[in-house]
Amino acid sequence: MRFSVYQESRKGGRRSNQDRMGYCFTRDALLMVLADGLGGHALGEVAAQQALQTLAHQFQAQARPAVRNPADFLQDSIMLAHRQIHRYAEAKRLPDIPRTTVVCCLVQNGQIHWAHAGDSRLYLMRRGQLLTRTRDHSKIENLLQQERVLPMHVANHPERNKLYNCLGSPNLPLIDIGGPVRLEPGDVALLCSDGLWGSLDEKVLVDTLSQLSVVQAIPTLIEQALRQAGEGADNTTAIGMMWELEAQAASEEAVMTDTLPLNAFTTSILEHDGSEGDLLSEEEIERSIAEIRAAIDKSSNLMR
Repeated sequence: MRFSVYQESRKGGRRSNQDRMGYCFTRDALLMVLADGLGGHALGEVAAQQALQTLAHQFQAQARPAVRNPADFLQDSIMLAHRQIHRYAEAKRLPDIPRTTVVCCLVQNGQIHWAHAGDSRLYLMRRGQLLTRTRDHSKIENLLQQERVLPMHVANHPERNKLYNCLGSPNLPLIDIGGPVRLEPGDVALLCSDGLWGSLDEKVLVDTLSQLSVVQAIPTLIEQALRQAGEGADNTTAIGMMWELEAQAASEEAVMTDTLPLNAFTTSILEHDGSEGDLLSEEEIERSIAEIRAAIDKSSNLMR
């Protein structure tokens, strides 16, 4: 694999930064994750960190050097992150469960797969055009889809920040799975929090990422978003990847994984010792996956 990757996060006008982002890669697979802790609930940053660490640990365990089933991996890992957030809240006897959005993508075998819960987004761009983006699990997105709200009215709409789906909620979260899409050289995948996309027009995002490298485009977009939002700017976070042709001359920012050992694992996702609680053991993971799938099957049967 050959790709360029860049990440950056700024707290904006908030007291703290509850966004988290990071990436991991092996010789044959790349995982990018972004989570936005919900400010209306205590310890949103803990929930966001739990999401990142759980996905990173699952990726490290299963990418040998590629993941066997990308869709199942994304679904199960995000559900485990949800379970881990509840486990942390129970262990700490918290009065309110921390909550977070999550969006992630997995690249392997020249294809990209993605998943999300909440309103943190993935954008996939090719040759200056938007191929696809995730659809927010929010009331305002539903109103837009129903054509009950015009796009120009979204920024000031009272339903703007109301989510109906996230990790840490009392019910099992809805995980939307996307892909696979076969990548072409120059394709760009962007994960970002609403602090970025909520302050910039979609055309600005696409044009900037099409004209500049991700190393240049992401800090440029973050600066523009913060400037546009002013003193009340939300946490603003993005991580992006540009896919490069295996045979072409490597750019200065390119990561080349071809020569990595089969068991090599690289990550930018940091551990936070003592603040998030112990991760699930292998036995607990298997038991949790079985329980989660049983609960999903039960919910599906009830809806029929």
